[in-house]
Amino acid sequence: MVNFNFLAITTLVTVVCSNALVEAQLGKLENRYIIKLKGEANSKQVDQFLKSKLDQYNRGRSGGNAIRNELRTRFNLDTFKAYAGTLSKDLVSELQSHSDIDYIEPEQVYTVHGSQENPPSWGLSRISQRVLNLTAPYLYPDSAGEGVDVYVIDTGIYAAHQDFEGRASLPISFIDGETAEDLNGHGTHVAGTVGGKSYGVAKKANLIGVKVLSGEGTGSTSGVIAGVNWVANQAKSSGRKSIANMSLGGGKSQALVAAVEAAVRAGVSFIVAAGNEGQDACGFTPANAPSAFAVGSTTQTDSRRYTSNWGACVKLSAPGTDINSAYIGAVDASKKLSGTSMASPHVAGIAALLLSKGAVSTPQEVYNALTAAATRDVLTDLKGATPNLLLYGAQD
Repeated sequence: MVNFNFLAITTLVTVVCSNALVEAQLGKLENRYIIKLKGEANSKQVDQFLKSKLDQYNRGRSGGNAIRNELRTRFNLDTFKAYAGTLSKDLVSELQSHSDIDYIEPEQVYTVHGSQENPPSWGLSRISQRVLNLTAPYLYPDSAGEGVDVYVIDTGIYAAHQDFEGRASLPISFIDGETAEDLNGHGTHVAGTVGGKSYGVAKKANLIGVKVLSGEGTGSTSGVIAGVNWVANQAKSSGRKSIANMSLGGGKSQALVAAVEAAVRAGVSFIVAAGNEGQDACGFTPANAPSAFAVGSTTQTDSRRYTSNWGACVKLSAPGTDINSAYIGAVDASKKLSGTSMASPHVAGIAALLLSKGAVSTPQEVYNALTAAATRDVLTDLKGATPNLLLYGAQD
Protein backbone atom coordinates (compact mmCIF):
# COMPACT_ATOMS: atom_id res chain seq x y z
CA MET A 1 0.00 0.00 0.00
CA VAL A 2 1.27 3.46 -0.88
CA ASN A 3 0.81 6.12 1.82
CA PHE A 4 0.79 9.78 0.83
CA ASN A 5 1.47 12.55 3.34
CA PHE A 6 -0.50 15.72 2.70
CA LEU A 7 1.98 18.53 3.33
CA ALA A 8 1.87 22.27 2.87
CA ILE A 9 4.28 25.17 2.25
CA THR A 10 7.96 25.78 3.14
CA THR A 11 11.27 25.99 1.37
CA LEU A 12 14.54 24.24 1.53
CA VAL A 13 17.97 25.52 2.36
CA THR A 14 21.47 24.16 2.68
CA VAL A 15 24.06 25.89 4.80
CA VAL A 16 27.47 26.43 3.27
CA CYS A 17 30.49 28.53 4.15
CA SER A 18 32.45 28.25 0.90
CA ASN A 19 31.73 28.35 -2.80
CA ALA A 20 33.49 25.01 -3.22
CA LEU A 21 31.00 23.32 -0.91
CA VAL A 22 28.07 24.87 -2.73
CA GLU A 23 29.30 23.51 -6.03
CA ALA A 24 29.87 20.06 -4.54
CA GLN A 25 26.36 19.87 -3.11
CA LEU A 26 24.47 21.23 -6.08
CA GLY A 27 23.66 17.91 -7.69
CA LYS A 28 20.98 15.34 -8.30
CA LEU A 29 19.80 12.99 -5.56
CA GLU A 30 20.10 9.46 -6.91
CA ASN A 31 16.82 7.77 -7.90
CA ARG A 32 14.70 10.51 -6.28
CA TYR A 33 12.17 12.31 -8.45
CA ILE A 34 9.29 14.80 -8.45
CA ILE A 35 6.24 13.78 -10.51
CA LYS A 36 4.24 16.87 -11.53
CA LEU A 37 0.66 16.29 -12.70
CA LYS A 38 -1.22 18.38 -15.22
CA GLY A 39 -3.68 20.84 -13.72
CA GLU A 40 -6.73 18.98 -14.99
CA ALA A 41 -5.49 15.53 -13.92
CA ASN A 42 -7.80 13.20 -11.98
CA SER A 43 -5.81 12.65 -8.77
CA LYS A 44 -7.69 9.53 -7.69
CA GLN A 45 -7.12 7.81 -11.02
CA VAL A 46 -3.44 8.76 -10.99
CA ASP A 47 -3.12 7.44 -7.42
CA GLN A 48 -4.48 4.06 -8.51
CA PHE A 49 -2.29 3.97 -11.61
CA LEU A 50 0.88 4.79 -9.68
CA LYS A 51 0.12 2.23 -6.99
CA SER A 52 -0.32 -0.50 -9.60
CA LYS A 53 2.93 0.46 -11.34
CA LEU A 54 4.87 0.57 -8.08
CA ASP A 55 3.57 -2.88 -7.15
CA GLN A 56 4.41 -4.23 -10.62
CA TYR A 57 7.98 -2.95 -10.61
CA ASN A 58 8.65 -3.92 -7.00
CA ARG A 59 7.47 -7.49 -7.64
CA GLY A 60 9.90 -7.68 -10.53
CA ARG A 61 12.90 -6.52 -8.52
CA SER A 62 15.91 -8.81 -8.37
CA GLY A 63 19.29 -8.57 -6.68
CA GLY A 64 20.32 -6.80 -3.50
CA ASN A 65 20.94 -3.49 -5.25
CA ALA A 66 17.56 -3.24 -6.97
CA ILE A 67 15.65 -0.03 -6.30
CA ARG A 68 12.52 -0.26 -4.16
CA ASN A 69 10.05 2.11 -5.77
CA GLU A 70 8.00 4.20 -3.34
CA LEU A 71 6.23 7.55 -3.15
CA ARG A 72 6.89 9.44 0.08
CA THR A 73 4.87 12.62 -0.30
CA ARG A 74 1.91 14.01 -2.19
CA PHE A 75 1.56 17.76 -2.79
CA ASN A 76 -1.79 19.41 -3.45
CA LEU A 77 -2.10 23.20 -3.57
CA ASP A 78 -4.36 24.96 -6.04
CA THR A 79 -3.34 23.64 -9.47
CA PHE A 80 -0.01 22.31 -8.17
CA LYS A 81 -0.37 18.55 -7.78
CA ALA A 82 2.72 16.40 -7.48
CA TYR A 83 4.42 13.43 -5.82
CA ALA A 84 7.93 12.88 -4.49
CA GLY A 85 9.52 9.47 -4.29
CA THR A 86 12.25 6.97 -5.07
CA LEU A 87 11.90 5.47 -8.53
CA SER A 88 13.93 3.30 -10.87
CA LYS A 89 14.95 4.80 -14.19
CA ASP A 90 12.89 2.20 -16.07
CA LEU A 91 9.77 3.15 -14.14
CA VAL A 92 10.41 6.85 -14.71
CA SER A 93 10.69 6.23 -18.45
CA GLU A 94 7.32 4.46 -18.50
CA LEU A 95 5.54 7.04 -16.33
CA GLN A 96 6.60 9.93 -18.55
CA SER A 97 4.21 8.77 -21.27
CA HIS A 98 1.11 8.93 -19.04
CA SER A 99 -1.37 11.53 -20.27
CA ASP A 100 -1.98 13.04 -16.80
CA ILE A 101 1.72 13.55 -15.99
CA ASP A 102 3.12 16.94 -16.96
CA TYR A 103 6.78 16.14 -16.29
CA ILE A 104 9.15 14.22 -14.02
CA GLU A 105 12.31 15.88 -12.73
CA PRO A 106 15.18 14.60 -10.57
CA GLU A 107 15.38 15.86 -7.01
CA GLN A 108 18.40 17.98 -6.18
CA VAL A 109 20.11 19.63 -3.24
CA TYR A 110 19.37 23.23 -2.27
CA THR A 111 21.77 25.43 -0.32
CA VAL A 112 21.59 28.57 1.80
CA HIS A 113 23.16 31.67 0.31
CA GLY A 114 25.58 33.05 2.95
CA SER A 115 29.23 33.15 4.08
CA GLN A 116 30.97 34.38 7.24
CA GLU A 117 32.65 37.77 7.40
CA ASN A 118 33.85 40.04 10.20
CA PRO A 119 33.37 43.81 9.64
CA PRO A 120 30.48 45.64 11.37
CA SER A 121 26.90 45.65 10.08
CA TRP A 122 25.50 48.67 8.27
CA GLY A 123 22.40 47.57 6.35
CA LEU A 124 19.72 49.28 8.46
CA SER A 125 21.36 52.68 8.02
CA ARG A 126 21.74 52.26 4.27
CA ILE A 127 18.14 51.37 3.51
CA SER A 128 16.96 54.55 5.29
CA GLN A 129 19.05 56.92 3.15
CA ARG A 130 18.92 57.94 -0.50
CA VAL A 131 22.59 58.95 -0.41
CA LEU A 132 25.33 56.62 0.86
CA ASN A 133 25.55 57.01 4.65
CA LEU A 134 26.48 54.13 6.91
CA THR A 135 26.09 55.93 10.25
CA ALA A 136 22.67 57.57 9.92
CA PRO A 137 19.80 56.32 12.11
CA TYR A 138 17.44 53.63 10.87
CA LEU A 139 13.96 55.09 10.32
CA TYR A 140 10.83 52.95 10.61
CA PRO A 141 7.13 53.43 11.46
CA ASP A 142 5.66 52.77 14.90
CA SER A 143 3.67 49.84 13.49
CA ALA A 144 7.03 48.13 12.76
CA GLY A 145 5.49 45.11 11.03
CA GLU A 146 2.95 44.40 13.76
CA GLY A 147 0.25 41.95 12.69
CA VAL A 148 2.32 40.43 9.88
CA ASP A 149 3.53 36.81 9.81
CA VAL A 150 6.93 36.30 8.20
CA TYR A 151 7.71 32.66 7.41
CA VAL A 152 11.46 32.05 7.46
CA ILE A 153 11.97 28.98 5.27
CA ASP A 154 15.43 27.94 6.34
CA THR A 155 17.33 25.96 9.00
CA GLY A 156 14.91 26.88 11.79
CA ILE A 157 15.08 29.70 14.35
CA TYR A 158 16.68 29.91 17.80
CA ALA A 159 13.46 31.25 19.29
CA ALA A 160 14.95 31.81 22.77
CA HIS A 161 17.25 34.56 21.47
CA GLN A 162 16.52 37.79 23.33
CA ASP A 163 16.31 39.81 20.12
CA PHE A 164 13.06 38.02 19.18
CA GLU A 165 11.21 39.08 22.37
CA GLY A 166 9.00 36.00 22.23
CA ARG A 167 7.75 36.76 18.70
CA ALA A 168 9.49 33.75 17.11
CA SER A 169 7.77 30.37 16.88
CA LEU A 170 8.85 26.92 15.71
CA PRO A 171 5.76 25.08 14.48
CA ILE A 172 7.29 22.54 12.13
CA SER A 173 10.35 20.68 10.89
CA PHE A 174 10.58 18.79 7.62
CA ILE A 175 13.89 17.20 8.63
CA ASP A 176 13.59 13.63 9.86
CA GLY A 177 14.99 13.17 13.35
CA GLU A 178 15.43 16.88 14.10
CA THR A 179 13.24 19.29 16.02
CA ALA A 180 12.33 22.66 14.55
CA GLU A 181 15.13 24.40 16.47
CA ASP A 182 17.98 25.93 14.48
CA LEU A 183 21.09 23.74 14.77
CA ASN A 184 23.00 25.67 12.11
CA GLY A 185 22.57 29.41 12.71
CA HIS A 186 21.65 30.56 9.22
CA GLY A 187 17.89 30.70 9.81
CA THR A 188 18.32 32.58 13.09
CA HIS A 189 20.54 35.15 11.38
CA VAL A 190 17.97 35.64 8.61
CA ALA A 191 15.11 35.96 11.11
CA GLY A 192 17.10 38.50 13.11
CA THR A 193 17.48 40.72 10.05
CA VAL A 194 13.79 40.42 9.21
CA GLY A 195 12.42 41.20 12.64
CA GLY A 196 14.85 41.28 15.55
CA LYS A 197 14.45 44.08 18.12
CA SER A 198 18.02 45.31 17.59
CA TYR A 199 19.10 43.77 14.28
CA GLY A 200 15.77 43.71 12.46
CA VAL A 201 13.88 45.77 9.92
CA ALA A 202 10.31 44.92 11.03
CA LYS A 203 10.76 44.95 14.80
CA LYS A 204 7.23 43.83 15.74
CA ALA A 205 6.58 41.19 13.06
CA ASN A 206 5.82 37.57 13.96
CA LEU A 207 8.65 35.25 12.91
CA ILE A 208 7.69 31.68 12.01
CA GLY A 209 10.47 29.17 11.48
CA VAL A 210 9.85 26.60 8.76
CA LYS A 211 12.71 24.13 8.98
CA VAL A 212 13.60 22.53 5.68
CA LEU A 213 17.35 22.07 6.18
CA SER A 214 19.23 19.94 8.66
CA GLY A 215 21.88 21.06 11.11
CA GLU A 216 24.41 20.25 8.40
CA GLY A 217 22.48 22.58 6.11
CA THR A 218 21.29 20.08 3.52
CA GLY A 219 17.89 19.49 1.99
CA SER A 220 16.08 18.32 -1.13
CA THR A 221 13.65 19.58 -3.75
CA SER A 222 10.75 17.71 -2.15
CA GLY A 223 11.59 19.20 1.23
CA VAL A 224 11.52 22.69 -0.19
CA ILE A 225 8.20 22.05 -1.91
CA ALA A 226 6.75 20.54 1.26
CA GLY A 227 7.71 23.71 3.08
CA VAL A 228 6.21 25.99 0.46
CA ASN A 229 2.95 24.03 0.54
CA TRP A 230 2.81 24.22 4.34
CA VAL A 231 3.33 27.99 4.37
CA ALA A 232 0.65 28.61 1.76
CA ASN A 233 -1.90 26.48 3.58
CA GLN A 234 -1.09 28.07 6.95
CA ALA A 235 -1.42 31.56 5.53
CA LYS A 236 -4.75 30.71 3.89
CA SER A 237 -6.19 29.15 7.04
CA SER A 238 -5.04 32.00 9.31
CA GLY A 239 -6.21 34.78 7.02
CA ARG A 240 -3.30 36.90 8.25
CA LYS A 241 -0.97 39.12 6.25
CA SER A 242 1.89 36.83 5.27
CA ILE A 243 5.35 36.93 3.72
CA ALA A 244 7.83 34.12 3.08
CA ASN A 245 11.59 34.59 2.97
CA MET A 246 13.68 31.98 1.14
CA SER A 247 17.39 32.61 1.61
CA LEU A 248 18.30 29.48 -0.31
CA GLY A 249 18.72 28.15 -3.80
CA GLY A 250 19.81 25.45 -6.19
CA GLY A 251 19.64 24.44 -9.83
CA LYS A 252 16.56 24.96 -11.96
CA SER A 253 13.45 23.09 -10.80
CA GLN A 254 10.14 23.32 -12.66
CA ALA A 255 8.37 21.69 -9.73
CA LEU A 256 9.66 24.15 -7.14
CA VAL A 257 8.83 27.07 -9.41
CA ALA A 258 5.29 25.70 -9.79
CA ALA A 259 4.95 25.35 -6.00
CA VAL A 260 6.09 28.94 -5.41
CA GLU A 261 3.71 30.22 -8.08
CA ALA A 262 0.80 28.40 -6.40
CA ALA A 263 1.77 29.83 -3.01
CA VAL A 264 1.86 33.36 -4.37
CA ARG A 265 -1.58 32.84 -5.91
CA ALA A 266 -2.68 31.86 -2.40
CA GLY A 267 -1.66 35.35 -1.25
CA VAL A 268 1.86 34.91 0.16
CA SER A 269 4.58 37.31 -0.99
CA PHE A 270 7.80 35.36 -1.64
CA ILE A 271 11.06 37.26 -1.14
CA VAL A 272 14.00 35.10 -2.25
CA ALA A 273 17.78 35.30 -2.46
CA ALA A 274 19.19 35.68 -5.98
CA GLY A 275 22.11 33.34 -5.23
CA ASN A 276 25.86 33.61 -4.67
CA GLU A 277 27.33 31.94 -7.74
CA GLY A 278 28.23 35.21 -9.49
CA GLN A 279 26.11 34.05 -12.43
CA ASP A 280 22.80 34.83 -14.11
CA ALA A 281 20.11 34.37 -11.44
CA CYS A 282 17.69 33.05 -14.07
CA GLY A 283 19.67 29.80 -14.01
CA PHE A 284 18.71 29.07 -10.39
CA THR A 285 15.54 28.29 -8.42
CA PRO A 286 13.67 29.89 -6.66
CA ALA A 287 15.26 33.07 -8.05
CA ASN A 288 13.83 32.26 -11.49
CA ALA A 289 10.24 31.86 -10.25
CA PRO A 290 8.24 34.56 -12.10
CA SER A 291 6.08 35.41 -9.08
CA ALA A 292 8.93 35.53 -6.55
CA PHE A 293 10.89 38.70 -5.75
CA ALA A 294 14.60 37.88 -6.14
CA VAL A 295 17.14 40.06 -4.32
CA GLY A 296 20.79 40.72 -5.15
CA SER A 297 23.50 41.67 -2.64
CA THR A 298 25.44 44.95 -2.29
CA THR A 299 28.48 46.19 -0.37
CA GLN A 300 29.13 49.20 1.86
CA THR A 301 30.22 51.17 -1.24
CA ASP A 302 26.98 50.53 -3.17
CA SER A 303 28.66 48.00 -5.45
CA ARG A 304 27.27 44.59 -6.36
CA ARG A 305 28.88 42.02 -4.10
CA TYR A 306 31.18 39.97 -6.32
CA THR A 307 29.42 36.69 -5.52
CA SER A 308 25.90 38.03 -6.07
CA ASN A 309 23.94 36.61 -8.97
CA TRP A 310 22.67 39.12 -11.50
CA GLY A 311 20.41 39.55 -14.52
CA ALA A 312 16.77 40.09 -15.42
CA CYS A 313 15.44 37.75 -12.70
CA VAL A 314 16.84 40.06 -10.00
CA LYS A 315 14.15 42.57 -8.97
CA LEU A 316 16.34 44.85 -6.82
CA SER A 317 19.40 44.72 -4.54
CA ALA A 318 19.89 45.22 -0.81
CA PRO A 319 22.73 45.25 1.75
CA GLY A 320 24.27 41.80 2.01
CA THR A 321 27.91 42.17 3.02
CA ASP A 322 29.15 41.88 6.62
CA ILE A 323 25.64 41.96 8.08
CA ASN A 324 25.48 41.52 11.85
CA SER A 325 22.47 39.65 13.24
CA ALA A 326 21.27 37.18 15.85
CA TYR A 327 22.87 33.74 16.01
CA ILE A 328 22.68 30.44 17.89
CA GLY A 329 24.62 29.38 20.99
CA ALA A 330 23.49 32.01 23.50
CA VAL A 331 20.49 34.29 23.99
CA ASP A 332 22.63 37.31 23.09
CA ALA A 333 24.78 35.68 20.37
CA SER A 334 25.47 37.51 17.12
CA LYS A 335 27.49 36.93 13.98
CA LYS A 336 28.45 38.73 10.80
CA LEU A 337 27.56 36.99 7.55
CA SER A 338 27.55 37.92 3.87
CA GLY A 339 25.56 36.90 0.81
CA THR A 340 22.20 37.27 -0.85
CA SER A 341 20.82 35.33 2.14
CA MET A 342 21.47 38.48 4.15
CA ALA A 343 20.08 40.83 1.48
CA SER A 344 16.74 39.07 1.06
CA PRO A 345 15.55 39.46 4.69
CA HIS A 346 16.10 43.23 4.52
CA VAL A 347 13.52 43.27 1.72
CA ALA A 348 11.19 40.87 3.55
CA GLY A 349 11.30 43.22 6.53
CA ILE A 350 10.35 46.26 4.44
CA ALA A 351 7.55 44.22 2.85
CA ALA A 352 6.26 43.49 6.38
CA LEU A 353 6.29 47.22 7.19
CA LEU A 354 4.22 47.94 4.07
CA LEU A 355 1.67 45.23 4.86
CA SER A 356 1.44 46.31 8.50
CA LYS A 357 0.59 49.89 7.52
CA GLY A 358 -2.11 48.70 5.13
CA ALA A 359 -0.39 50.39 2.21
CA VAL A 360 -0.56 47.17 0.16
CA SER A 361 -2.33 43.82 0.35
CA THR A 362 -1.55 41.45 -2.55
CA PRO A 363 1.90 40.06 -3.43
CA GLN A 364 1.97 42.07 -6.65
CA GLU A 365 1.16 45.26 -4.75
CA VAL A 366 3.99 44.47 -2.34
CA TYR A 367 6.43 43.96 -5.22
CA ASN A 368 5.27 47.11 -7.00
CA ALA A 369 5.69 49.20 -3.85
CA LEU A 370 9.20 47.86 -3.22
CA THR A 371 10.23 48.65 -6.79
CA ALA A 372 8.61 52.11 -6.85
CA ALA A 373 10.29 53.19 -3.60
CA ALA A 374 13.78 51.89 -4.48
CA THR A 375 16.72 54.27 -4.82
CA ARG A 376 17.71 54.45 -8.48
CA ASP A 377 21.02 54.57 -10.33
CA VAL A 378 23.44 54.47 -7.37
CA LEU A 379 24.75 50.90 -7.77
CA THR A 380 27.92 49.93 -9.62
CA ASP A 381 29.33 46.73 -11.13
CA LEU A 382 25.90 45.48 -12.17
CA LYS A 383 25.85 42.87 -14.90
CA GLY A 384 23.43 41.92 -17.63
CA ALA A 385 19.90 43.23 -17.24
CA THR A 386 20.11 43.73 -13.46
CA PRO A 387 17.96 46.75 -12.56
CA ASN A 388 19.83 49.61 -10.87
CA LEU A 389 17.52 49.61 -7.86
CA LEU A 390 18.60 49.65 -4.20
CA LEU A 391 16.15 48.85 -1.41
CA TYR A 392 14.77 51.96 0.30
CA GLY A 393 12.70 51.57 3.43
CA ALA A 394 12.23 54.90 5.18
CA GLN A 395 8.53 55.03 6.05
CA ASP A 396 6.41 58.11 6.70
